[in-house]
Amino acid sequence: MKALRLDGINQPLTLQEVPTPIPGSGEVLVQIHAAALNHRDVWIQKGQYAGLHFPCILGSDGAGVVASVGEGADAALLGQAVLINPGQNWGGNPRAQAKDFTILGLPEQGTFAQYVRVPARHVRPLPAHLSFEQAAVLPLGGVTAYRAIFTRAGLQAGERVLITGIGGGVALLGLQMAVARGAEVWVTSGSAAKLESAQKLGARGGVNYKDDNWSDNLLSEVGAPFDVVVDSAAGPGFNSLLDVAAPGGRIVFYGATQGNIPELTARKIFWKQLSVLGSTMGTEQDFADMAQLIEEKQIVPVIDEVFPFAEGEAAMRRMANGEQFGKLVLRITEEE
Repeated sequence: MKALRLDGINQPLTLQEVPTPIPGSGEVLVQIHAAALNHRDVWIQKGQYAGLHFPCILGSDGAGVVASVGEGADAALLGQAVLINPGQNWGGNPRAQAKDFTILGLPEQGTFAQYVRVPARHVRPLPAHLSFEQAAVLPLGGVTAYRAIFTRAGLQAGERVLITGIGGGVALLGLQMAVARGAEVWVTSGSAAKLESAQKLGARGGVNYKDDNWSDNLLSEVGAPFDVVVDSAAGPGFNSLLDVAAPGGRIVFYGATQGNIPELTARKIFWKQLSVLGSTMGTEQDFADMAQLIEEKQIVPVIDEVFPFAEGEAAMRRMANGEQFGKLVLRITEEE
């Protein structure tokens, strides 16, 4: 089969011939029709991720058709269009993942290939209203957003939520799901164009986090603080999130793209009775609940651009530049 392989740190993805995997006991082989990029792929390419080994096939997000089944896997899956859950070995505790939890695309070979093998329990039917490209956007970003917003922060209909850094895949899916669940959603971005695009997806409004006193400006515009704040940046700006959170509010963060928080103003947390929550990926139940919400509310994920399979490195460079609004997708198998 053909796959986009990474042979070392800071090396480009190159299209190569590699052995087609064979499904083992309880596994299925999925012919990938479309795969989507995540910042995780860029961090691995830059050598900024734990457990690196080369060569490797990146890609955590994928959708396709079950091409064969291993011993013990349900034969009825053969020929089904499916979505792949990239979380492996969560474990028996729904509150936190086990030590051996991994994500498809490292250490296991990922979805930037014509075929990938995965445990049969990690595939579920493709949402009927989505194309392969649209569905491929969902897995990692969708389960991360769902767990952070609903499982961890417990967002309810009618509550006011702030989602920072709108434009990335997790933030956008979070926006769409929160709107679908009846929440009042506001956003931040460093781009006026992204703020405008977010409003077209249902956000009430937003502010540019590059502006001085953006938190004061936001509170003035909204007229009230936020029940839930969803963040992926952390870093020096985290204290501003404490300012915009309502008393008794919940702040959940699933990443730290701006690094560690240098000085946390603890009194704002205890005096306002805030809950600060960490979240990453999600359980198999989170994944199933996310997919059900997508199908029930007929949510269509936002795609920035679809690239031909052979242009995977160009897609990686666009991801690294951070200019996209929505997900970047590779079309692996051309539709007949």
